[in-house]
Amino acid sequence: MVGIASIAEQIVTYQRSELVIYYYFWRQIMNTLLQVDFDYSGPFDSEMASMLKALAESINHEPGLIWKIWTESETEHLGGGIYLFEDEKSASAYLTMHSARLSKMGIENIRGRIFAVNTALSAINNGPIG
Repeated sequence: MVGIASIAEQIVTYQRSELVIYYYFWRQIMNTLLQVDFDYSGPFDSEMASMLKALAESINHEPGLIWKIWTESETEHLGGGIYLFEDEKSASAYLTMHSARLSKMGIENIRGRIFAVNTALSAINNGPIG
């Protein structure tokens, strides 16, 4: 007959194994942030929202996209966005495609930067990290 101590030891060992496996997969799925901005003379605010609604809806279907925050500065004549992707590969592919799309629209000085997300510190500050 198996004793209670032996069963408890097996449960603890199992839970530790499960935790190690979970941590391993969590580390493999670190989110990636993409920041894009470019010269943009308008329209801004609600006029921009109305004009680009279809584009915004299509972005939801991009592979690996978790969310996008649209950015604009009428005073500095800039447009852009902050994106959260599941991984760097998806962010990089989107940046390549989006830069080409913006260029075809006549937009110049497109700047894109890809960052790894520090999940632990972002969680402390309530970062919307997926």
